[in-house]
Amino acid sequence: MLEVEALKVSYNGVPALSQVDLKVTQGSIVALVGGNGNGKSTTLRAIAGLNRADAGQIRFNGQPITALPTSKRVALGISLVPEGRRIFPKLSVMRNLELGAYTRRDRHEIDATLAEVFGWFPVLKSRLAQLAGTMSGGEQQMLAIGRGLMAKPSLLMLDEPSWGIAPKLVTKVLDTLIEINRQGVSILLVEQNLERALAIANYGYVIQTGRIVLEGTGRDLLDNEDVKKAYLGL
Repeated sequence: MLEVEALKVSYNGVPALSQVDLKVTQGSIVALVGGNGNGKSTTLRAIAGLNRADAGQIRFNGQPITALPTSKRVALGISLVPEGRRIFPKLSVMRNLELGAYTRRDRHEIDATLAEVFGWFPVLKSRLAQLAGTMSGGEQQMLAIGRGLMAKPSLLMLDEPSWGIAPKLVTKVLDTLIEINRQGVSILLVEQNLERALAIANYGYVIQTGRIVLEGTGRDLLDNEDVKKAYLGL
């Protein structure tokens, strides 16, 4: 579904990604893990079109998208839930969700997606008129994921979905991602909680200083002694 080859990205001439190669197969959960400042968020932003690629190729369902604007990538089926949630705090929950569907025109299908989102996150249905900025961190994360799903993506990318939320809500969010995946949405996940991310991932990549240094099934990476020492403190 998604193929990234030899991706390079820089900020003001300073390299951020020097060699990123990864794939997401249809129907899978893929985790991209590593320490802070190693290029995880930059990789997702480059796939979404928010950071320009200096070199390399990004293909989605066989189509080159490296030069496409973000809006076109969303229309093709790629949705990013950004780090820090980036909801619209002064708008209602409902308005935030509606903005997630800005590329869509069929009201009947939008309403069907909205019903799916409410099924995954019932709390949102009970807070439709509430200003998004007054919700708890966990509720805002659910809203951010719901907003991303309103674009009806076939690939949902999430950047640190457990950031700033209570441990029991982290479990709720990750369990919901598994359910969303079972409904046919492929997932590319960046997560600071490496152990929990790899536990739900079919496949994983470890990124270090802007390049992929290890890859394998989630279980294989969890069992890898180098990963345990470097990232899990074991």
